[in-house]
Parts: sequence; structure tokens; C-alpha cells
Amino acid sequence: MAAPPASADAPRQASPLPAAGDGPNRPEGKTETACEDRSNAESLDRLLPTVGAGRSPRKRTTSQCKSEPPLLRTSKRTIYTAGRPPWYNEHGTQSKEAFAIGLGGGSASGKTTVARMIIEALDVPWVVLLSMDSFYKVLTRQQQEQAAHNNFNFDHPDAFDFDLIISTLKKLKQGKSVKVPIYDFTTHSRKKDWKTLYGANVIIFEGIMAFADKTLLELLDMKIFVDTDSDIRLVRRLRRDISERGRDIEGVIKQYNKFVKPAFDQYIQPTMRVADIVVPRGSGNTVAIDLIVQHVHSQLEERKLRWDMAALASAHQCHPLPRTLSVLKSTPQVRGMHTIIRDKETSRDEFIFYSKRLMRLLIEHALSFLPFQDCVVQTPQGQDYAGKCYAGKQITGVSILRAGETMEPALRAVCKDVRIGTILIQTNQLTGEPELHYLRLPKDISDDHVILMDCTVSTGAAAMMAVRVLLDHDVPEDKIFLLSLLMAEMGVHSVAYAFPRVRIITTAVDKRVNDLFRIIPGIGNFGDRYFGTDAVPDGSDEEEGGSAG
Repeated sequence: MAAPPASADAPRQASPLPAAGDGPNRPEGKTETACEDRSNAESLDRLLPTVGAGRSPRKRTTSQCKSEPPLLRTSKRTIYTAGRPPWYNEHGTQSKEAFAIGLGGGSASGKTTVARMIIEALDVPWVVLLSMDSFYKVLTRQQQEQAAHNNFNFDHPDAFDFDLIISTLKKLKQGKSVKVPIYDFTTHSRKKDWKTLYGANVIIFEGIMAFADKTLLELLDMKIFVDTDSDIRLVRRLRRDISERGRDIEGVIKQYNKFVKPAFDQYIQPTMRVADIVVPRGSGNTVAIDLIVQHVHSQLEERKLRWDMAALASAHQCHPLPRTLSVLKSTPQVRGMHTIIRDKETSRDEFIFYSKRLMRLLIEHALSFLPFQDCVVQTPQGQDYAGKCYAGKQITGVSILRAGETMEPALRAVCKDVRIGTILIQTNQLTGEPELHYLRLPKDISDDHVILMDCTVSTGAAAMMAVRVLLDHDVPEDKIFLLSLLMAEMGVHSVAYAFPRVRIITTAVDKRVNDLFRIIPGIGNFGDRYFGTDAVPDGSDEEEGGSAG
């Protein structure tokens, strides 16, 4: 039975897509009354074009929300931004970089709205929207005082941390996880907590200075300039700052004339010449947006990776088992327990009992491969004892949902204070590709030895994706231990070939997989037998969301 969809792990209600405005939310010292603000805002509404009417106003005080799930809400659908198909090939290396789109244009030109429309029309489930607003530099005390009185220029290139923008975009294009600052515009400072984003098929980077740096331009595969009439942009800023930020008209116009307009003329408008596409009228130009979407689709088709199961199955036939594989010694006790759990007539209670016994033995065996160092302790009798102690920083267990989590109690029983993370990988029934749909990993996992748990491994595709996720979170390859109760030789070879320094530990290895990539003789669908759920129609050996091994 397939694991629950990713949405089951996400909160029921997602926050709206973070609005990527073009200037911080700066409080004014002087404010009008609520009635005057509302009257001014309503009078400005009549001056605005009707395109995009009905959209809720953008409201925020920080660049990202810590509790916000990895979801993009559009008018038509929800896009789960953490899910994605394999971004590597059968060798475990990156196949194609993500397609990066840059969206530039003046303040209040409608870049965020255009980005939403592109995301919606693309109909690609794996998209990351990166806002330049997240990368404002941290202000000094003097600069903060200037900002409080509208005397700091937030529309100048020097206001942005381009080094951090470039390094972040590079990692996203490579499929790695990144930490994005959470910028508080009320205090003009970065919060202690940073937002984690993951690479995707398409990355949309938007901001007023999106094309202001040469190195940044080289990372963008497509550059779009949103060209909106200056009067419309001014009216939009007036409406936004009066209705949402509690400012008066005089202050908004003063700031516009002093900083916003000169910055546009000097730094932003000249970058129009480097754009591949100029979109006049912003979101109102649906023809231009349709052409952009068609081009992106053609680029994605060229970059598309098909997970070739047949090629993976035949790649390592007749090869000796790798040295990184360790199989629990097949004692009569171990073989007896395998006999019980493989028997289709075994009751669920007995299946759970003997599976747990095997898991405990497997975990104990795996711990012997951790690094240990000599240490001396004193016994209650006052004598020295020359022993061993763990030489690492910490041990973290990561289970591949659903069946992998059944190994967590055994790990907790033998490792005090172990941290636990989870990964959900499902097979796309149309393409046959494993897809990452959900992950929750402890902080600073890169310093730990990681025990990756999955009860059965057939083709190795899901295990390879899980290892790739850990590597993208900077976990060293030689600190990853893949544990499974049962593996097929095909899966062992696939993982070992792609990641030769990952330690593979199991209680048994079966030689064959059939045409449907089920382990032969196998153990059945471990998750269904353990949890007592109905079997999937094809009776596949592949557990955990229909993952491909």
C-alpha cells in the first residue's frame, strides 16, 4: 500500500506565497488616521488598471515565515516545492542543473504577479521562488536610524548581499539545500532562524536588482524584464504604503523622488538591455507570459531525466558484491527468523515480533562500524579499565517512510538520545521515477554519523535518492550507513556504484528481481504486512509509498 501523500505531512492550511516586494516594510514616524488612510487608498484604487483584480493584498513584515510549509498557493492549485524527481543519474552524479529564470524590473512593476502566473501556467510541480528581498544587508545602528526617517536608500545595489545571493543560487541550481535569511523589515535586521529551501526543476529569482551583477547574470538561464509605466508603479507604491504600511502620501512621494525614481533611472532601467524578454504592462501581457512558458517547457524537455530501471537492472550483473556491503552472519537463529517472516502464512503478530528481533540485531551490528577510540575509565573498585568510546559527534537516524520508521524503536533502544529524521519517497505511477515528497532532518546533520533505514531495497532507486538528499545537506558520504532487513543484489550494486563510500548493512541479500522489480524470493510488501494494511494491487515488494527500492 502506498504511503500517504505529501500533503498529509504538511499543515492543512499553507501560508500565502511570500510576497516579494521591492522595498522593506519601514514604519513612519508620522501617520494619518485610519479613516484618512482608507480614503486615500480607495481613491488610488480608481487609478489602477483592472488586471489582476481580486488578488488579495500583499502583507508581510518578514521576507519568509518560519512556520510556512514548502507550498506555493496559486489561484488554481497548490505546488509542493520540496518534491522532485531524481536530479542525478544512475552514477549518483548530477544530470542537469535546474532552469533558473530571472525576473527584474522597477519597484511595484508586478514581478511577483508575473512569477505567480508563470508558475501557474508551467504546471511543473517542483518550483522554487527566491526573492531578492530576503538578501538585504544587515544595517548598522546609524543606517537603522536613517531608515527610520526615510533617509536610507534601499533601492541601491549596495543595499543587497550579492555574495550570499550568488552562493545561494549556485547551490539551488546544483540541487542542494540552502539556508535563506529571514529578514525583518520592521527592525531592518536578519532573524536568528533561517529558512531552508531545496533545489527544483525551475528556480524563479525576482528582485529590482536581479540583473545588476555580472556573476549573477551568468547563473540565469532566462532573463525577463517586467516593464510597467512609471505612473502605474508610483500609484501602486502609494496604495501599498498607505493601506499596508501606515504611511502618509507626503512621505511616500518624498521617498519615491529621493531614492526610488533615481535608482530606477540609474541602475534598473539600463538592465533592460540584458533581458532576453521584455514584458510590457507586466501581468496584463498574457501573450508574453504564454511565450515564456512555452520556452521554459522546451528547455525542461531537453533537460528531462528518465529513470531507466532496465538499464539500472543490467548495469552490474555478474559483478562481485562490493566491499562496502556487510551482511549479518547467517546463523541458524538469523536464518530461522528469516524463515518465519518470509512465510506468507505467518501471522501479523509473529511477523512484527521476529522483524523487531532482526532489526535489533541489525542495528547492533551496524554500530560496530562506527569509529571508536581508546579511553580509560575507573571501575568502582578503583581500578583502571582500558576501553573504547564513540569517536564521533552524534548519531542521527533517518527513516525512509513508511516501513523505515519501524526500525526507529530498535535504534532508540541502543542509542541514547539519538536524533531522528524522516524522508518520504514515492514512485510516480506515470513515469516510474522515484520522487522526493517530504523530508524533515535535524539541524546540523552534516556533523553526524547518519543511519539511513529502509526495510527492503530492490532496485536501490529510493535509497539512492535518500543518500543524495543527505549529501545535499553536506553529510559526508563515508558517514552514511544504509541499513535494510533485506536487499536485492541489484540494489546493493546500484547504491555501491553511485556512492562507493556509503556503508551498506543488511541481514540478507537475495539474488534476483523479477520484471516488475520485486525481490525474489523476497519478503512481500513489508509495510503492508507490518502495519496490517491491504496489499497494493500488484503485490509489489517495494514499500514506502511505492518507492522504487
